[in-house]
Amino acid sequence: MIPDLVSGVLFVPLLAAAALALIPGYRLSAGLNMLASFIALGFALALLAADRPGPGHLLMVDDLNVVFLVLNSFVGFTTSAFSASYIGHELETGRLTPSHIRFYHAMYQLMLFGMNLALSANNIGLMWVAVELATLTTVLMVGIYRTPEALEAAWKYFILGSVGIALALFGTILVYLAARPVVGEGMDAMVWTTLAAHARDFDPSLLNIAFVFLLLGYGTKVGLAPLHAWLPDAHAEGPTPISAVLSGLLLNVALYALLRFKILLASNPASIVPGPLMMGLGLLSLIFAGFMLYRRRDIKRMFAYSSIEHMGIIVFAFGLAGPLGNFAGLLQMTMHSLTKSAIFFSVGHVTQVKRSQWMADIGGLTESHPSLGWGLVAGVAAIAGLPPFGVFMSEFLIVSAAFTREPVLAILLVFGLLLAFGALLLRLGDLAFGPVKGLIGPVKASSVPLFAHLALVLLAGIWLPPAMVAWFQHVARMLG
Repeated sequence: MIPDLVSGVLFVPLLAAAALALIPGYRLSAGLNMLASFIALGFALALLAADRPGPGHLLMVDDLNVVFLVLNSFVGFTTSAFSASYIGHELETGRLTPSHIRFYHAMYQLMLFGMNLALSANNIGLMWVAVELATLTTVLMVGIYRTPEALEAAWKYFILGSVGIALALFGTILVYLAARPVVGEGMDAMVWTTLAAHARDFDPSLLNIAFVFLLLGYGTKVGLAPLHAWLPDAHAEGPTPISAVLSGLLLNVALYALLRFKILLASNPASIVPGPLMMGLGLLSLIFAGFMLYRRRDIKRMFAYSSIEHMGIIVFAFGLAGPLGNFAGLLQMTMHSLTKSAIFFSVGHVTQVKRSQWMADIGGLTESHPSLGWGLVAGVAAIAGLPPFGVFMSEFLIVSAAFTREPVLAILLVFGLLLAFGALLLRLGDLAFGPVKGLIGPVKASSVPLFAHLALVLLAGIWLPPAMVAWFQHVARMLG
C-alpha cells in the first residue's frame, strides 16, 4: 500500500504538470491545478495511517518526512486555491498572458513534484537532484513577469542558488567518500538508511568537512544570513503565490535535507557537534533580519526578511537539539509555514487592489478592506509571537530550552525576537489602522485559504492534539 501512496504524492503533480502545459484555458487549468494539489494532499494524509514497509534504495517514508510531506501538500493545496483568484486578476489586468498562465501552472505542479521527491528520497544524490529541480522551477516562476526587475531577481536567485547547490553537492560527495570504506562502493553508499546505520564507523574528519559544506550549501536555500541575498528579491518581484510557497515550503525542504545530515553527525561520536554552527547561523539570521525589518519600504520584502528571521529561529532550535529543542523547532516550522503563507495570501490581494507594493501607498486596510485588513492583523500578530497563536507557544518553548541549556545565547535570542516584534508592530499600525491610502477597489478573492491557515495557527496555540504531540516527540527523538 505504501508504495502506491508515495507514487500518488509524486506522480499526481508530475502528471498534472504535463497536462497543464497543454491546457490553454485559465479556468480549466486553475481548476486542474487545485484538483491535482488536493489529490496529492489526500495521498499525503493517507501516509499518516498506512503501514510502512522497509525503505527502498530510492524512496522511503518515516515519521520525519511525513511531517514535511503533509505540511508541503497542505500548503501547496491552499496556495493553489489562493493562486486561482490571484492569477486570474493578473490575467485580467494584462500583467500575464494565457501562455504565461499555462507555463505558471505547469511549473507550479513540477515544483511540488520536486519538493515531494526531495522529501521522500532515500538516496542523498536523488535528494540533491530533487532540491535543484524545485529550485529551478521557482527561478522560472520568479521571472515570469519578464520585467527587468523580475529577470534580475530570477538571475540573482539562480546564481546564488547554484553556488549553494554546488556546495551541497560537494558535501554530498564527501559523505559518499566517508561511507565507501565502510559500506562499499555503489548505491549503498548513498542510501540514507544505510548511512544512518553505519555512520558511527565513518571517518569523522570527512563527515565534519562535509557538514560544513552542506550547512553552507543547503543553508543558502534555507535563507540563512549571510547567504540570504536572493530571498528578498525573489519575494518582491515574483508572483505572490510563489512568495507563499518559498516561505512556507521550499525553505523547509532545504532544512529537511540539512536535518538528515545532522542525524548522521549525531550518530558519530568522534565528529563535531553540529549544534554550535547551527545556533550561530540561526542567531545571526534572526538579529540581522530584525534590524533589516526597520528599513524595508516594500511590503513583500519586509515579510521576506521576516522569513529569514524565522528560519533563523528554527535552525537555532534544531541546533539547540534535545527533546524540547527539536520538538519546538518542528512546531515553529509548522506554525511559520501556515502563518507566513496566510500573510502572503492577504498581502497578495492587497497589492493587487492598491496596485503597489510600497507601504507608503497602503494604509487603513481594516477600514477600506476589512477582510484583508483584519486577516493581515491576525497574521502579523501570530508571526510576531503574540498569544494565543501557535507561534507564541513554539517560541516560548525555544526560549525555555535555550535558558536551560545556553543562557547567554538565550539572551541574544530574546533580543532578536523583541527586535523583530517591534518592527512588525511598528509597520502594522499604519498598514492596518492608519489613514486610508492608495486606491480603493473591490476584492475579487476568496478569504477561505487565509482564514483556514489562521484558524489552524490559533487552534495550535490553544490546544494541540495528543496524537500530534506524540508524533512530534517521536520525531524529536529521531533528530538526536
